[in-house]
Amino acid sequence: MEFDFNALTVAESRRLLDGGACTSEQLTAALVQRIRERDPEIKAYVTVDAEMALAQARAADIARAAGGRGVLLGIPLGIKDLLNVEGQPCTCSSRLLEGYIAPYDATAIARLRAAGAVFLGRTNMDEFAMGSSTENSAFQVTRNPIDTTRVPGGSSGGSAAALAAGEAIATLGTDTGGSIRQPAAFCGCTGLKPTYGRISRYGLTAFASSLDQIGPMTKSVEDAAILLGVMSGLDPMDSTTLDVPVPDYTKALREDLTGIRLGLPREYFIDGMDPAVRASMDAAVELCRSLGAQIVDVSLPHTEYSIAVYYIIATAEASANLARFDGVRYGHRTAQADDPIDMYGKTRQEGFGPEVKRRIILGTYVLSSGYYDAYYLKAQKVRTLIRRDFEHAFQSCDALLAPATPTPAFRVGENTSDPLKMYLSDVFTATANLAGICAMSVPSYPTPEGLPVGLQILGPAFGEERILHIGHAFEKRLGRS
Repeated sequence: MEFDFNALTVAESRRLLDGGACTSEQLTAALVQRIRERDPEIKAYVTVDAEMALAQARAADIARAAGGRGVLLGIPLGIKDLLNVEGQPCTCSSRLLEGYIAPYDATAIARLRAAGAVFLGRTNMDEFAMGSSTENSAFQVTRNPIDTTRVPGGSSGGSAAALAAGEAIATLGTDTGGSIRQPAAFCGCTGLKPTYGRISRYGLTAFASSLDQIGPMTKSVEDAAILLGVMSGLDPMDSTTLDVPVPDYTKALREDLTGIRLGLPREYFIDGMDPAVRASMDAAVELCRSLGAQIVDVSLPHTEYSIAVYYIIATAEASANLARFDGVRYGHRTAQADDPIDMYGKTRQEGFGPEVKRRIILGTYVLSSGYYDAYYLKAQKVRTLIRRDFEHAFQSCDALLAPATPTPAFRVGENTSDPLKMYLSDVFTATANLAGICAMSVPSYPTPEGLPVGLQILGPAFGEERILHIGHAFEKRLGRS
């Protein structure tokens, strides 16, 4: 029997592998071939280690033949290039880390490895996760497989593009202000940002430590539930992880929404939203109503401050986190320097790209003497108000529905000369990171031109079961329509 390996989900792949209909080596080889054929145009991957992936696949086949049944045994994944995978490059798509090989596994990777996953390679991203289009990579610009004149979103654009191009069964992304959900919306896949503290950040190259979260990017909500369950849980290597139970998320996947109250935050349905996105949202709300959901209006009054707050806190934390990249211990070091101070400056000048430099400068400024109270401290106070807005809203509803992005995917080069316009791509997503809650983007009704649109489902802290339930019901009904 012939299979379209490139279109398989995690759940479908597992059924085929467990049933003996195919081997992991066959599945992995098909994906490697797909990457060879499609990726020269898409450029979803920075590096692919076909030999290592095939060796892992053969080991998985041997383990399965011996009775092994890991949750992800033999299933090939793509990994965003800022998560450490032992023996593979971890460049963060930056010249500063070109040639660096990870000496250990991030905790999320170690848990995927223990579940039997195969690692295909490293997906492209905006340098150090700073961007909304994957045009800020030091190595290449990734294209959206749905329309290659358009961006795949960012900063996890390579992970989303790999899925849309059939170059992985699932991928990992990270989300600091929308970097999983926005590219998922642009490329027509599912992307989940877990609650802060749900998945360990150990082994993740930090951008903004109080905002960063690792999450799955998948072809279905069921797959997101599977990967989330594997990666979640307390980790002694990350003190921000919380000791809360990790349920079997797949048991939350039901196909009706009877008794569920869904809030529509009025601040997210703004005049500047693209008409096609608005039409998609209106249709999505009616679909949820038809599934039995009760729709209620809610308000998140401090939303208007979210982008300003986000870009103060995120850049401040970035300026501190990226200070470690100085040419002393690892990564690029300038060839000519008169003294250590000169070496630090030249190394960072040569290694960092324009967007990273911009954010380091902004962050250093808001933390500087005389401006700390005026900017950073005030931003943290407003962040508290944003979190309280969500807490109040969840008293009257179970989850929130909102667009993931104000527009469909924009064209390559369209926003690169206007950083503020690019930053506004995060206007609907950054609030979830500031509040620390969970949120997911699932494919909604496309635009008349066939471009994907993402429906964002936001839940309270550790409410992943709830948003997975809603997303699964929506996905199943939309698929039947």
